[in-house]
Amino acid sequence: MTPQELQAARDRIVPDVIAGGLSVLFCGINPGLMSAATGHHFARPGNRFWPVLHRSGFTPRQLKPSEQDELLAYGLGITNVVARASARADELTAEEFREGGRLLALKVERLRPRWLAVAGVTAYRTAFDEPKARTGPQDRMMGDTRIWVLPNPSGLNAHWTLETMAEEFARLRAAAQEGSPGRS
Repeated sequence: MTPQELQAARDRIVPDVIAGGLSVLFCGINPGLMSAATGHHFARPGNRFWPVLHRSGFTPRQLKPSEQDELLAYGLGITNVVARASARADELTAEEFREGGRLLALKVERLRPRWLAVAGVTAYRTAFDEPKARTGPQDRMMGDTRIWVLPNPSGLNAHWTLETMAEEFARLRAAAQEGSPGRS
């Protein structure tokens, strides 16, 4: 992928991988340029989403970004807080995050996943005006949908290792297998 091709992908939207009644709807911050250029979520080679998803037991093998539609067979999906692609999340405004949170809440109410898993605590805090939110399950719900904040799988998030990130994803997987309040 050339630098020109990546720049041409700026502001593009990557289609959601969604369906009604998912076990977990994963939610990235916004698509990066590589994701926008390829049309696949978490497509940048250094992104740890796909390895962590497998290591945590959500998928029986490590999927490639181009295989993202296979997630639906596992009861999983992907969306983003902010739909437009950018080189870095810090290019997004607080207003974009708040509007993205509003639109995400509408999507969740329509699709009714058991869990919404937001990958990025800062994005969650801004989008939902929860400045003290921490990684893990949240008290807030969207209808019957529980919310879990996960670490951002970007390679830039060096605070979380592949192993500690997989452990946090596995905690969510265990909770998703147990079900959630108000759901059978």
